[in-house]
Order: sequence, then structure tokens, then C-alpha cells
Amino acid sequence: MEYEMIIGLEVHVELSTKSKIYCSCTTDFGGDANTHTCPICTGMPGVLPILNKKVVEYAVKTGLATNCTIAEYSKQDRKNYFYPDLPKAYQISQYDLPICQNGYIDIEVEGKTKRIGITRIHIEEDAGKLMHDEHEIGTLIDYNRCGVPLIEIVTEPDMQSAQEAKAFVESLRAILQYIDVSDCKMQEGSLRVDVNLSVRPKGQKEFGTRTEMKNLNSLRSIVRAVESEAKRQIAVIEDGKIIVQETRRWDEHKGISYSMRTKEEAHDYRYFPEPDLMPIVVDEKWKEKIRKSLPELPDARRRRYINEFGLPEHDALIITGSKALADFFEDAAIKSNNPKAVSNFILGDVSRILNEKGMEAEDIPFSAEDLAKLVGLIEKGTISGTIAKKVLEKMFEQNKDPETIVREEGLEVVSDEKVLAEVVKKIISNNSQSVEDYRKGKDKAFGFLVGQAMKETRGKANPQLINKLLKAELDNKIL
Repeated sequence: MEYEMIIGLEVHVELSTKSKIYCSCTTDFGGDANTHTCPICTGMPGVLPILNKKVVEYAVKTGLATNCTIAEYSKQDRKNYFYPDLPKAYQISQYDLPICQNGYIDIEVEGKTKRIGITRIHIEEDAGKLMHDEHEIGTLIDYNRCGVPLIEIVTEPDMQSAQEAKAFVESLRAILQYIDVSDCKMQEGSLRVDVNLSVRPKGQKEFGTRTEMKNLNSLRSIVRAVESEAKRQIAVIEDGKIIVQETRRWDEHKGISYSMRTKEEAHDYRYFPEPDLMPIVVDEKWKEKIRKSLPELPDARRRRYINEFGLPEHDALIITGSKALADFFEDAAIKSNNPKAVSNFILGDVSRILNEKGMEAEDIPFSAEDLAKLVGLIEKGTISGTIAKKVLEKMFEQNKDPETIVREEGLEVVSDEKVLAEVVKKIISNNSQSVEDYRKGKDKAFGFLVGQAMKETRGKANPQLINKLLKAELDNKIL
């Protein structure tokens, strides 16, 4: 029997406000345990919360950027549950009247565009962090994260593969970075994803029983967790057993999930309106002011790069997937006046080095102007493409511009005909078999001889001149 997945996501995003949602404590990441706290965020008796206006603004901004309807009137609610990371024994969230509803994001997977619905976006406070067995005395709690403002983005169950779930998170993350409401650093917990997943036989209309996997904090984890959980559920069904609605925890190291607890329903949380906070009113004037503050979003920027810079769809899609990368590209493209060459560098060697070093686009140690200079050095014939790769490596390692690196290390292209003529004679003398192959009409032999000449000059020979001299010498030999 063939099965299909049904996937919905709950994405928790830490907002980049300077203070927490209901108090003035800092939201800075890190710090000694329990030093970013006060009586309000630790739930001391007799204290009262005050809503951070910036949190509402960021939520509305996100809603507008994801095509949501913004509620003119919404409220906050108490979500009651008992867990050590929640000092008040309830979380202030939103239940039946969220601030944003009925939006969507268009994603692209395997060349096809698909619209993923967004059910709601609501604001809430984060909980503390449990630290298990770090000191071999049990579990400790750090409340620094308590009260850090979150928005929760809940999708419709519109995704049917791990790649679609990944594409949605990538697209959402790009939007959030562009509108500057969160740094979206998944490794620091600024963006965490809960995956709701069920399987059903193909052709069946009814959904299967879903499970929820909590707090996935990397794209790799999302893909692996979705694929693993789908296989597990199918195996359970094929074995004649029943899927249990439950919350599961994903173990990235073992590549498996395991049961944490049975999945709660809404009534288990005993929601009721938060009595210590007034309703939230977003009038048309405020909403339009926020709308006008929206920057150019990823899709619009992608279309502009295709039309304005002549980039292929694939290049534009990858570059605009990160605001930092897009900003870097655009600055370099304008300064170099060769957008495609800049794009090739960014998608090729720059991305490769970033991956190897575990860096983000924001961490590129040189300026966009320096990358434009590197492209210019190739265009002027000062260095070859091969040498440019070496220069780029050194730009990541040294605090120097490419012109300085080329000058100090003597990497300029060799264009002296007399020098290169001697190189060509040496290569022909040392590779008689390839010369013979060339005489028999084997084109690959010529490419091999060119490669040997470039190797002999450590990549510094003028490629066009080497080709010209080598061909002339070989043709003379034949005659």
C-alpha cells in the first residue's frame, strides 16, 4: 500500500526586542544562569505584567509580510500547565483571538510553486531552560529565557514531504530576517519548529492520527525527523497497530524519536482571558504605518534580480534566501558591474568556504567592495580564475584586500611570450604521448597539455596566450 504524509508546522520565533514581553529584563542571549530575571518574569506573587508595544508591532509586521489578516481586536490568555520551566504554572499566550490569521507563503520545491496556508500568528512568552544532568545532581533550571517574547506561526496541514517542510521554514526565515523582527539563529533557539505529522493511504480523505515532534532547531533535523517519523508510523500501521496521538522528542544523534507524553488537547490547558492585561487594539492607522515600513521582501527581490541583473531563477532564489547574502551580492554586483560573475563566486567558492568554516553570510570577513575588486582583477587579466580562488581563500584568512594579496604574493598573470614559449616547449617535450594523441585528432589531449602548462606556472600563465602558443607549436610540429 502507498502512503502519503500530512504535515503542519508550529514555528516559534524569538523576537529581537531589547527587553522581554512583560518586563524590562534584557533579551540578550547567554549570560550567567538566572541573571536576566526579575520578579515579573520569574512569577513572584503580587507582580503585574506590562505588554511590550514593540512585540505587537513585530507580530503585525510578520502578519502583513505573510499575507495575514490583522485583527483589530485581540486578547491574551492564560495557558495553564505545570512544568518546572514555567514558574507561574501558566504561560501568557493567545487562544481564540490571535493577532494574525489566514495568511500564506508560497514555496518552491523541484521547480513547482505551492501555497502553504498560515492558520494564525500569536504572541506569547517563552519558558525557562531545563539543564539535565550537567552537574550530576539532577536537573537545574535557568530562567533567563523566561518572558522572552515569541510569536508562534501555525500552518495549515498543507505539506506532504520533508522537502516542502524545509522549504517553508527557509522561506519563512528569510521573510523574518528581511523585516528584521528576529535574527532566526536556529542554533541559539531563536527559531524552533514543532512538526505535526500523520500518514494515510493514498486516496483516503480522512487524516490519520498525528504526532508532534518538539523543538527541532535545524533544517537537517526537520528533514530527518519528518522522514523517520513517517517511516515509523507506516511500520506501526502495517503491523496492525494503532498510532497514538502523542508528543515525541527527536534525538538528532541517534536519528530516532521517542515518546515524551500523550498529546494534550486545548481543553487540557484550561485557557481563560488574562485578567492582568488589557485587550490589544490595532487600528487602521497603526496597521498602515507598519505596512509602509515593510522592506522589499524575498520574492520581490528575487524577481528584481532576474529582471535587473539577469540572474537565472536558481541563482536568484538561493541568493535572496538570506538577507545578509542578498545585501552582500547586490553591493558587490553594483560595484563590479558584473552581477553574474559575482553570483558565480557567491554560489561557488564563497558558499563552499562558509560551509567548511561553519560560518553564516553575516560572518564574511571582507567587504562586498573587495569581492568586486577580485572580479575586476580577473576581467583586467591581472590574475586567472584559478589564482582568484586562491586569493579568495586568503581573503577569508587575512584582513587584506585582493589587490594587496596579489601584489605581496606575486600572483599576477604571466603574459611574457618568451617565458611562456619556453614553458610550452617543455610541456611538449615531456608529454610525447599526448602530442601523438593530439595529432590523431583527440581534442582532450590538447586540454591536458594546457592543464600541464598551467600547472607548471602554478596557475599564473595567461590562459589565452598559453592556448595560442601551444597550438602554434603543436601545429608546427605536425607540419
